[in-house]
Amino acid sequence: MATYPALDIRFDPGPGAGALQDQLYAELDTFEPLAIHEHEAGDTWRVFFRTRELRAGAQHVLTTAFGSHVLDVTAVDVDDEDWARRSQADLKAIHVGRLTVAPPWDARSAPRPPLSEEIQIIIEPSMGFGTGHHATTRLCLEFLQQIELAGRRVIDVGTGSGVLAIAARKLGAASVVAVDHDPDALQNARENAERNSVEIDIVEVDLDGWRTAPADVVVANLTGAVLRRFADVLRELVKPGGALIVSGFSPEECDEVVAALAPGAEQVHVDGEWAAALIRVTSSARTSR
Repeated sequence: MATYPALDIRFDPGPGAGALQDQLYAELDTFEPLAIHEHEAGDTWRVFFRTRELRAGAQHVLTTAFGSHVLDVTAVDVDDEDWARRSQADLKAIHVGRLTVAPPWDARSAPRPPLSEEIQIIIEPSMGFGTGHHATTRLCLEFLQQIELAGRRVIDVGTGSGVLAIAARKLGAASVVAVDHDPDALQNARENAERNSVEIDIVEVDLDGWRTAPADVVVANLTGAVLRRFADVLRELVKPGGALIVSGFSPEECDEVVAALAPGAEQVHVDGEWAAALIRVTSSARTSR
């Protein structure tokens, strides 16, 4: 039976937890995690890795860099290649405006009244991130519904399971490009796109040096550190006058993240320890930040 190397990370869920989680995401990104499963209590993550060497590197960094802020980091080997489905078997449908995101076992055959315009998205839990249950995903789904997408081109950066790309397509976008650097997440995104009967251009890319035709709307649900690092790349992906939706950072980080991307945000939404911003990009020119 296959086993997956993982780390159980326990941290203080008190004040400042959002900023700590963002820093953890940024550090873990170096070690290419396959998935992060958050315990419902909000104080423990189980992080899966491709190899034991990557797990060992992550464990060393977390225990030395975060000190008492991370209470415990334990290496575990998880049996059963179906761990993602087992660990998320209790997931239920969530509702964000007109959108309903559901795992296959909680999908409904018809929209519930009185929401006659309800749009349902079926997402199979897998190694790709983004089932729709995380606050950052919900915030991005809210912003996507505030923008006129009919006939527009959309790019979803860090697509994970493809939930945001699928939502954009179902909300009327003429074309959607979904990009990620994780082959497993991209395969999950392809399967979810087929499951939802939508056409999406799904591409494996590294943002360093990646260029493509700019889009009317770009959504990037990453981390504060990654958004700041690739601020110039993200800005150049948006047509002048287009919209950039970003999330994956704490409310305390919001000003710094937005400042790296543009002079200011049109709107900022907060959900618990997480924030998202809708930014209108007036120019794609690089800055000297």
